[in-house]
Amino acid sequence: MLAQYMGIIALMIIAVIIGGIMVTGSWLFGPKKVTKYKMSTYECGVEPVRDVHERFPIKFYLVAIIFILFDIEVVFLWSWLTVFKDGSLAFKQFSFIEFFSYMASWILGYVYVIRVGAIAWDETITIDPKLLGLKPPIDEPQSVIPIGSN
Repeated sequence: MLAQYMGIIALMIIAVIIGGIMVTGSWLFGPKKVTKYKMSTYECGVEPVRDVHERFPIKFYLVAIIFILFDIEVVFLWSWLTVFKDGSLAFKQFSFIEFFSYMASWILGYVYVIRVGAIAWDETITIDPKLLGLKPPIDEPQSVIPIGSN
């Protein structure tokens, strides 16, 4: 029985050996100069400008939760459609009504998400300017200059 898996075992052993050689080789032969730039935090190619321990915006968590809630529908709809086409008439009628009630709740949830601004990324609209450290806008009267005057 072990003979059937020898190809996979050999492939795994070769992968581990090649990976080990690459890691060891880069450690042995790679440059070892420690600079401030190399030791700094990497943030997608952008120079870090703030403290690591600052509060993380809740928007990212909200979008993740919304994605999970609204993307899970595909899992349920796909399985429902595969069973629906071969089901009995009573099952089709019942599940069709259930489908519409599910989609109605999904649409209500989507409208709610849009209404509360959970996926509005512009924080200057949803967060008080005082919390962002910005000064509130000052309404300045605009002077009207008539066209053609010097």
